[in-house]
Amino acid sequence: MSPAGGRGLAGQAEQLLEAAREQGRTIAVAESLTGGMVCSTLVGVPGASAVLLGGVVAYATRVKAQVLGVDAELLARTGPVDGEVALQMARGVARVLGADLGLATTGVAGPGPADGHEAGTVHVAVVTPWGGAERALRLDGDRAQVRLGSAEAVVGLALEMLRSPRIR
Repeated sequence: MSPAGGRGLAGQAEQLLEAAREQGRTIAVAESLTGGMVCSTLVGVPGASAVLLGGVVAYATRVKAQVLGVDAELLARTGPVDGEVALQMARGVARVLGADLGLATTGVAGPGPADGHEAGTVHVAVVTPWGGAERALRLDGDRAQVRLGSAEAVVGLALEMLRSPRIR
């Protein structure tokens, strides 16, 4: 999942922050299974404070509803491992922190199944002022690999959305 050049998550983070800075956009992150990895990686890039507003680690399902505003009925119906939940997390963190872009991760890192889903079942989402996108992933590997793959996927999706043609 690493971009060309083999720079991995750190390289993607640099590219995302630069693209956001060039466009005058701000970023907020809502994380479940990645537990702060995305935000921490972004913070590790010098100058991140120009665009990164912050993050919410919403590991518990109730935090997704209470802090990020994810629909409690949706959570009761689907559980936290769901594409619409990821989109609502992304919308919620953008709203709560006042950011242009909201990034979100939710899923099962493992080692075993949770919430009726196998380890490696992940949803990532990004919302922007011009739209949102969600991706369902099935990642292989151990817990650390699933978490890293999830972080790479959401940062990559955010970068794609910033680079895509759109109405501004």
